[in-house]
Amino acid sequence: MTFSAPHILCVNPWIHDFAAFDFWAKPLGLLFLASILRNHGARVSFIDCLDRFHPQADNDVKVQADGRGPLRKETIPLPRGIAGLSKRFSRYGIAREWFFHDLETVETPDLVLVTSLMTYWAPGVKETIAAIKTVYPSVPVVLGGIYASLCTTHAETTTMADQVVTGMGETVLEDLVRQHTGFRLTPSPAYSHLEELPWPALDLVSRLTYAPVMTSRGCPFSCDYCASSFLQPDFQQRSPDSVFQEIQHWHVNHGVANVAFYDDALLVNQEALALPLFEKIIASGMKIAFHTPNALHIREITGQSADLMFKAGFHTIRLGLETTDLSPSRCHDGKVTGNEFSAALGHLKTAGFDSSQIGAYLLCGLPDQSLSEVKASVLTVREHGVTPVLAYYTPIPHTPIWKRAVEQSRFDLEKDPIFTNNALFPCLDRGMETKSISRLKNLSV
Repeated sequence: MTFSAPHILCVNPWIHDFAAFDFWAKPLGLLFLASILRNHGARVSFIDCLDRFHPQADNDVKVQADGRGPLRKETIPLPRGIAGLSKRFSRYGIAREWFFHDLETVETPDLVLVTSLMTYWAPGVKETIAAIKTVYPSVPVVLGGIYASLCTTHAETTTMADQVVTGMGETVLEDLVRQHTGFRLTPSPAYSHLEELPWPALDLVSRLTYAPVMTSRGCPFSCDYCASSFLQPDFQQRSPDSVFQEIQHWHVNHGVANVAFYDDALLVNQEALALPLFEKIIASGMKIAFHTPNALHIREITGQSADLMFKAGFHTIRLGLETTDLSPSRCHDGKVTGNEFSAALGHLKTAGFDSSQIGAYLLCGLPDQSLSEVKASVLTVREHGVTPVLAYYTPIPHTPIWKRAVEQSRFDLEKDPIFTNNALFPCLDRGMETKSISRLKNLSV
C-alpha cells in the first residue's frame, strides 16, 4: 500500500478474432479514467496492445486518409469449442515480446486497469492479464469495460483479474484507488454526468490520426438486439460549447484532421446539441473530416441537419436502418417508419453528399430472420443509390432478444462468449451459412 501518489498503469488489451481493423477505435472509457486519475493526483501510464504505431513497428504503417488502418496480426490456435473450423484466427495488435518489453520498461505500477470491449474478445483480455501477471504477480489488476459488465461471472472466473467492475468506471474509481493503493484522490472526483468528465487522455496515444469524441451517452431507444440501455440506462448529452472546445483542442493542439463521433444518438435533441455544434464548427473554419461509425438515427435527418453536416465537413455517413421492412409489424426496433429512409437520403443528397459517402447498416443473422429478408433489404438500399453495410448480429447478454438467441443458436451461448462471435453466425444454420452469406456480401459491394 502506498500513500504517496501511486503509479497506475492503464492497458488496452489484445483482440483475438477472425478479423479486426482500426475503425476509428480507441479505448475511450479507459482514457477518461486516465484523465481523471491525472487530474486528481495519480501518476498514469498507458500501454495500448492495439497500437499501430508502436516504436518497434515497421515505419511503413498504412494510414488511410480518414485515419483508419489495418492492425498487426499473428495467427494463433482457434479457441476450444470452435477448433474444428477452417477459418484463420489471429491475435491483433502488438507482438507479445513488445508488450513484455513495455511492461518491464515502465515503472512498476501500484495498480493496473484493463478495459474490455466485445464480449467475444474475452480470450484476448485473458491473455493480456496473464502477461501482466507474469511481469507483476503481486500488483492488483482490475478489469472493467463492456465485456466485464455484460459477462461478469465469466470475467471473474476466467481472466485472472483481481477484481471485475461493472458499469461506468468513474463512479467507482476513487474507491478502487483507495482500496488497492491506500491513496485518496484529491479533490474527491464526483462525476455523475458525461458533461462533468474531463476530456479523455488521448495525448497518451502514441500517434493520433483521428480523435474519437462522445457528445452523449446512452440511447433513448431500446432495440431488442442492443445493450445500450443496460450499460447506460440514462440518456445524457453534453453542451455544444463543451464538445466544440474539445474538437478544437485536438485539432489545434494535436493536428487532428479526422474526428469520429462515438454517439449512439448524435442527432437526438438536435436543436440543443448537434445543430449549434455544427454551426460552431462551420463558423470556426476548421478543416476536419467527421465520421459517424455508430450510425445516425434516420428520422432525425432533416434538411437543416443534413445541410449543416455537409458544411461542417462530415465525410462518412452511416445510417441505422437495420432492415427495409418498414411495416408496422417490424420487429426488434422502431427507429424508422414509413418513408423516413427515402426522405433522409433526399435531404443528404440535396445537401451535397455523394452516394459513396452514405452507407446503411443492415442487420444479418438475427434469430428467426430469413436471409431472403436481408437480401431484399440489400437490394432496396442499392436501388436507393447508397451502400448497404452488412452488420452481422452478435448475441448480447441482457438484451431482450438474448433468450431467443440462446434457444436458436447451434452453440451454447451461455457457456462461453466466444460462441457469440458474429463471424460464426451463431443464430444461422451452419449448412446454409457460407454460400448464402457469401452471396449477400457480393450483393452489398
